[in-house]
Amino acid sequence: MLDELLDKSVVGYTALGYRLRSHRKIETDLSGRVAVVTGATSGLGRQTASELARLGASVTLVGRNPEKTAAVVESIRRETGNSKLRAEIADLSEMEQIRALADRIEAPVHILVNNAGVLLPERSETREGFETSFATNLLGHFLLTNLLASKLERPARIVNVSSGGMYTQRIRVDDLQMKRARYDGAVAYARAKRGQVILTELWAEALHGRGVVVHSMHPGWADTPGVSDSLPRFYKLTKPLLRTPAQGADTIVWLCTSDAAGRSTGQFWHDRRPRPTHRFAKTRESPEERESLWARLTELSGWSGTLAGLAEGG
Repeated sequence: MLDELLDKSVVGYTALGYRLRSHRKIETDLSGRVAVVTGATSGLGRQTASELARLGASVTLVGRNPEKTAAVVESIRRETGNSKLRAEIADLSEMEQIRALADRIEAPVHILVNNAGVLLPERSETREGFETSFATNLLGHFLLTNLLASKLERPARIVNVSSGGMYTQRIRVDDLQMKRARYDGAVAYARAKRGQVILTELWAEALHGRGVVVHSMHPGWADTPGVSDSLPRFYKLTKPLLRTPAQGADTIVWLCTSDAAGRSTGQFWHDRRPRPTHRFAKTRESPEERESLWARLTELSGWSGTLAGLAEGG
């Protein structure tokens, strides 16, 4: 009852909401498991990489800045005593860099955490001509996941880090890059995160027969550089209520490791519990829109595969 009340209020997104729910410390042995974490140099990504390393996994940290990424790898090595860490450099808003990254990552991969994301105050485009928020938060992870699918070794987990903000938006396949509407960074971010949840469900169905579990989640309101830099007024107002990065990343790590999370696939989670993917009827997409989203992302990313091919291991 308490959990349901928290889930229907903003209190559930705060540090208090986290503390009011019980969470046992994760102690799963991940020795021999290989993880890839994007956006791993700060905030939730760094915390996730550190926790997976603490549990014994070999972890590839993907970041944009070579010096910063290398420094974070060394820092986590000192924190955890785990030497099985490596840095990979790629800007996940650029498809060319993602293809090169996927080529460099060797099989097997057991855990993929799609965490990298940006929330921008003004519309901008990448060198390849994509709106930056869309490219980073949705298109890039679509391409990376599909390229790495053949390297996933069962039992494998894919965790997509979404946002509670996605509850406010529906997918707009006819304007994925917000060229028609007035640009609003928070709306662009929420729409991309809505797209992540849709992809989670599509991947889950396609990859289930191959022993790959796919989940999405939202971390609540966490005190991360992404929040303080992108939403300064929100950050100032809510700072006393914000979760620590460890609290925000808890469900990510739990989804990567727990037997309970492995008994289902395609769900949306918050604080280790499955949550509804829609709060309002107006955000629901049709089956045709889901198919159109997949087709449009395939076209824009230049990926040469198919959803049916993923199911067959191609």
